[in-house]
Amino acid sequence: MSYTIKSGDTLWQIAKDHHTTVEAIEKANPGINPKALQVGQVIRLPGGGSPKPPNNGGGNQGGNGEIVGAHGGSNGGGGYVNYQGPASAYPSRDKWASYDFLWKQNSALMKFNDSPQEIQWIHEAIEKVSRESGVDVRCILCIIVQESGGNVRIPTTNNGVRNPGIMQSHNGVAFDPAHPKESILQMVRDGTEGTKDGDGLKQLFKKYGNYYEAFRGYNSGSVNKANLNDPVGATADYVQKAANRLMGHSWPGQ
Repeated sequence: MSYTIKSGDTLWQIAKDHHTTVEAIEKANPGINPKALQVGQVIRLPGGGSPKPPNNGGGNQGGNGEIVGAHGGSNGGGGYVNYQGPASAYPSRDKWASYDFLWKQNSALMKFNDSPQEIQWIHEAIEKVSRESGVDVRCILCIIVQESGGNVRIPTTNNGVRNPGIMQSHNGVAFDPAHPKESILQMVRDGTEGTKDGDGLKQLFKKYGNYYEAFRGYNSGSVNKANLNDPVGATADYVQKAANRLMGHSWPGQ
């Protein structure tokens, strides 16, 4: 099988998308220079590798190039609020802080673990995946911070399900120091758009119709719609903290 190089392609991403490895592609293409791929260049893919099927699950109907949630929003600020009850008792999206405010607030936390270049790659990945998926860019950012503080080297957890990466996705990819930019993008994709093994924010938003129940589903796997602080076996204040992050609130240990 052949493949034609497109703008922005890397061998790492091509290998991921076609269920193969960089080493196998290099072996099938003697003399190929991974750092000098040319748009329009045709390469061979080993073993007849086929692309992953498109992820057609829900969320806002994205893919139109829009960064959802990038415009508007409040000025943020304030202290922690103990939100309780169903999704209707939580702040509506028009009351969430602006993306600019939230990025400045949360990128400051990332500096404890990430380099400036890694933070920039996270920023680019969040916006790219929002365009692809239609998921509000503020939700992607706040769940990254909720799950890992934005630490690209966060350890993988496993409580019956393998949860790697900055969004602790459902059996997705972890950070790869050999391919930092590409693996950061894939970590954000896995948490937002889902993996072959589990849903991301996009599918959960489609399933539940609002982000707060989607957050509970992301954390717990199931939802008590009457009480989003019901942990259902996971973290009781997960949705409450996510709402505070979206509002731009500050609190000790956030």
